[in-house]
Amino acid sequence: MTDYGRGHGSEPWNPQDPLYGDQGWTAHQTQQGQVPYGGDPQQQYPDPQFQQVQYQQEYPAQYPQQPQYAEQQQAYAVQHAHVQQLQQQPPYEGQGWDGAHQQQYVAAVQTDPYAGADPYAQQSAGAYPDETPDLYATPDAFPPPSPPNQRHLEPDPAEEEPEESLLPVGGGADDGDEPVAGGRRAGRGKGGKAGKKKQKKRSGTACLVAAVVIAVVVGGGGYYGYGYLKDRFGATEDFAGEGTDETVDVEIPKNAGLGQMGRILKEAGVVASAQAFVDAANANPKGKSIQPGIYPLKKKMSGAAAVALMIDPSKLAVITVPEGMRNSEVYKAIDKKLGKPDGTTREIAQREYKNLGLPAWAASNPKVMDPLEGFLYPMRYDLKKDSTPESLLKQMVKNASDKYAELGVEAKAKELNLENPLQVITVASLVNAEGKNHDDFRKMAEVVYNRLKKTNDVTNQKLQFDSTYNYVKGQSEINFNLKEAQAFDHPYNTHYVKGLPPGPIDNPGLDALTATLNPDHGGWMFFVSVDGNKTTFTKTYDEHLKLVAEFQERQAQKKNGG
Repeated sequence: MTDYGRGHGSEPWNPQDPLYGDQGWTAHQTQQGQVPYGGDPQQQYPDPQFQQVQYQQEYPAQYPQQPQYAEQQQAYAVQHAHVQQLQQQPPYEGQGWDGAHQQQYVAAVQTDPYAGADPYAQQSAGAYPDETPDLYATPDAFPPPSPPNQRHLEPDPAEEEPEESLLPVGGGADDGDEPVAGGRRAGRGKGGKAGKKKQKKRSGTACLVAAVVIAVVVGGGGYYGYGYLKDRFGATEDFAGEGTDETVDVEIPKNAGLGQMGRILKEAGVVASAQAFVDAANANPKGKSIQPGIYPLKKKMSGAAAVALMIDPSKLAVITVPEGMRNSEVYKAIDKKLGKPDGTTREIAQREYKNLGLPAWAASNPKVMDPLEGFLYPMRYDLKKDSTPESLLKQMVKNASDKYAELGVEAKAKELNLENPLQVITVASLVNAEGKNHDDFRKMAEVVYNRLKKTNDVTNQKLQFDSTYNYVKGQSEINFNLKEAQAFDHPYNTHYVKGLPPGPIDNPGLDALTATLNPDHGGWMFFVSVDGNKTTFTKTYDEHLKLVAEFQERQAQKKNGG
């Protein structure tokens, strides 16, 4: 392919190419080539009119001679005369233009009678044969082609290396290559060596890049393969000792397995490898009991040291509110876990209780000692780095409010003949304080409801629960002076006042709440725990007095060392 765009098909070269029209070097063929669109070659197709002329010659009776074809027949006559003239010319001297080449050329011209005809050329109708113009005489016509052995032969530059070019070999028309005989270019003669050198340079670069890529892939795969084999079969990396003085808070999410825990600890710099932690946890009988939450751990701990710390619930950065825990204990736990001075959380609770999300019915009694009592819902609360007393109290109050709404305590209050939902929570707090299990809770709720009845002439609507007296005193004593308790005037002391205390005395759990909403209905009026473990319920006061006497005898034996 030349720089002027000649392809492998039958399309003519660009008219600006010095070799344009070299298809047997016939002047007529060269003259009649047409490049219709900006020099782009277009394949020629025979005109049906010329096919009809041929049919007229073969079948003159069917196709009478038409005037518009006379001109074309005259052009064929001129072409035939030109061929005869060429046959009579002597061969070119010294150029090897022998008769054989001439005969081949003449045969090529005579083979196609339409080779010199331009099917799209405009010719004047009615032209005479003698007036056929010389197509090579026009000012803008190309000169007739020379024989192949006289076409601009130029010697190749002697031992001259072509300049390096950024364009590929055999590029566009501006690549600086000069045309030579036979349509070949300088870049394909000796200059082809330079092209080969360029190709070799490009091939060498490609090989280098491919080698680098292969080395990176193989090296990377080997690195990761080595790491995998080392982790899988090599000795487990582990630190020694209890770690450094630097402490970090590590959060273990819910449902995390030992492997995930180990990876979290390794990323935090606590253990040397996840496998060291997993091995230590599997070796420890309590290793699989590690709970989610935030753990304050030392950096560079051994796997065994990390496991030993994390199986200790007291080391977990959480606050667990057990069922029946009083608010006073919850406040102390928050201060301790957050490193606050004693009394900080209590002071915030007393000052900000209206802004912590309590339901509207929570503060229905002005005699309530702590408006948040009964609303710090029992469960575990994970501490975070940004945890504050306010944030924890809000979360606890929200959990309690959501649970109470779920249980429908507002509607249940009327069914249980209670004045408001706050009294439902108060009964549940008493049940949780006095009972020991779910069965006890249901019977204890029955005792409360029976003693609150106006028909109760045994206790005169007094509950007489020791837990209320202990709440006022801030204690949890079993053996206290009953006479002093009965004489102590306080709204929360049910040994002194009738009915329920103004508010809850602790934070009841779910079992106590459900038992309060669904009491036993066994008609129980009294209860006592003789051995301190099992609670016995009775319906009459006489049965109760017998149990009380038994209880007092046991207490006396303990004092005497029996």
